[in-house]
Amino acid sequence: MLTAQGVPHGVLLVANQTSQNLSIVDPVAEKQIAAVPEDGYTGHEVAASPDGKLAFVPIYGNSGVGKSGTDGSTMDVIDIASRKVVKTVDFGHGVRPHRALYDPNSKLLYVTTELDKTITAIDPKTLKIVGTIPTGAAESHMLAITRDGHYGYTANVGPGSVSVLDLKARKLVTVIPVAPTVQRISLSNDDKLVFVADYTKPQMAVIDTATNKVKSWIALPSIGYGTAPTTDGKWLLVAMTSANKVAVVDLSTLKVARTIDVPKGPTEILVRPDNGVAYVSCGHSDQVAVIDLAAWDVKSTIDAGKNADGLAWAQF
Repeated sequence: MLTAQGVPHGVLLVANQTSQNLSIVDPVAEKQIAAVPEDGYTGHEVAASPDGKLAFVPIYGNSGVGKSGTDGSTMDVIDIASRKVVKTVDFGHGVRPHRALYDPNSKLLYVTTELDKTITAIDPKTLKIVGTIPTGAAESHMLAITRDGHYGYTANVGPGSVSVLDLKARKLVTVIPVAPTVQRISLSNDDKLVFVADYTKPQMAVIDTATNKVKSWIALPSIGYGTAPTTDGKWLLVAMTSANKVAVVDLSTLKVARTIDVPKGPTEILVRPDNGVAYVSCGHSDQVAVIDLAAWDVKSTIDAGKNADGLAWAQF
């Protein structure tokens, strides 16, 4: 269902690291309508329940990946309507939980628990931990899941690798060497390709999911970070943090077709379900850029919290 303005019914969620809160954004008015304080320090990422009623914010801690600092051990569960933390998931010890993703096939919420070198599976209805999957590598920071929910892929930052996980069997399939350091990860819409940024050179690794090997590289104008394919499967959007740009990769040629200027410090990209716009969190400017995917330009910016990072769409 769409609003009168042709926007899907829902809200944009933004995890603000330094503000230690979650922005709830009206996508029609394109402005923050609430900022929900977290119960811990600090949430980097956010996921939404399938009914759009709840937001799940893993509390990572006060450090960067692989750096010293506190080790988060909980996940906030936020009621979007009342704008309050209503429950907490306790992992039992410091695990630095980071990326949360809901899988509609298994109806489970998966969370990266990087200090344990695992992915943790949670029943979002009972909020009980139902299992873990070993990643075989440290710093399994980000996660992508195939559309059928069978396989998961983690970006292992410091080791510079990608772990392939059989989520149904809850076991590690293999670990793929990629680069000295990597950042973020995404899947093509047909689940045939995994994209992970080489964080030491301006290039993106392209992994063939049939062979679990790097098949090619995408040359970038600057070092890449977060990525997201458009819902039509034609383009891959790449945040280039130090360049303050988003690269648009033509997936038919695996080459950059254009770049788009955005506010300072772009990190994460979310393509709205209708493929009308892409939201880009820009942490150094405390904003979210709204890219028109027809015109290929920034049509507006939304003020969020300090160090805006993780994004999710809560569909009503």
